[in-house]
Amino acid sequence: MPKHACLALGLVALAAPCVAQPVEPFRPITIYVAGTAGGGIDLYARWLARHLGRHVPGNPAVNVQVMPGAGGIRAASFLNDTAPKDGSALATFSGGPLLEPLIGARDRGYDASRFAWIGAISRDVSMCIAWKDGPFRTIDDAKKREMILAGTGAGSDTDTYPVLLNEVLGTKFRVITGYLGSKESFMAIESGEANGRCGMTWSALKAAKPDWLRDGKLSYLLQLGSEKIPELGDTPLAGDLVGKQDDRQMLDLLTTGTNFGRNFAAPPGAPAARVEILRHAFDETMKDPAFVAEGAQMQADIQPRSGADLQALMTKVYATPKPVVERLRALLARAAN
Repeated sequence: MPKHACLALGLVALAAPCVAQPVEPFRPITIYVAGTAGGGIDLYARWLARHLGRHVPGNPAVNVQVMPGAGGIRAASFLNDTAPKDGSALATFSGGPLLEPLIGARDRGYDASRFAWIGAISRDVSMCIAWKDGPFRTIDDAKKREMILAGTGAGSDTDTYPVLLNEVLGTKFRVITGYLGSKESFMAIESGEANGRCGMTWSALKAAKPDWLRDGKLSYLLQLGSEKIPELGDTPLAGDLVGKQDDRQMLDLLTTGTNFGRNFAAPPGAPAARVEILRHAFDETMKDPAFVAEGAQMQADIQPRSGADLQALMTKVYATPKPVVERLRALLARAAN
């Protein structure tokens, strides 16, 4: 019988044999993208959408709908409040919206640890980047003079990372916020309207702007995440430059999103059986030869993380010691005023 049916019944093969039971087919699935068309989040969502349905009961169509706004908070609120809970709605985010309920100045009405996490395609590192022809070649350059960064909205990585880096590293970043998404911020960098951007993940950059990499258009100032990636050579990791323990704790909290890579979640309250089916389908997709082959063409990394792992990680994040959370929240609030 289909393995999905066993999952839907919540049976464990070692405990009892799985008796064939009908599984209600899934309706068409929509993946809501907390960003704009053509950005890294969108490209990864469309890649997954082309393959996921083959591993879900009924082989439903999988569609993608962009939902930009408020640095991803609009999509997070939709997933929490409005999205159907029958397995037909998923969402994918950058790191900012996941932490906003913890460190934001306002109560957003959702808790990302209550989302039903399905899985992540990759683990990632975020970066501070600058246009190669500009005056900023290293992170030390950004400590000597003001650097204008393109931001996509309060609560997004592009707006929060620079504030913390100014505090713990002494950089002189100034964020011009309000760009709708990655595509618009890229245009600002190309036109000289902004010198660069912080909060750009390596996977998103490779997917969205391979020509920038091919033509050597960028200087890489800083890596933000739990560990370096070799592709960025000797570009320093922010954590290696931070001396004080409490500064490091804030940095670790804010860069949590890099451990989530290209993540996908279902709404809180989705039936456990449906969540398990989607998790299994996601895991199978990560091994699907057609999915893997397309990823190779995109030069995209596949380093999957299970939904259960993401769930445990997000629960741990939301249990961060209160003094660390309050200090970071106060810092971001001051910068916003």
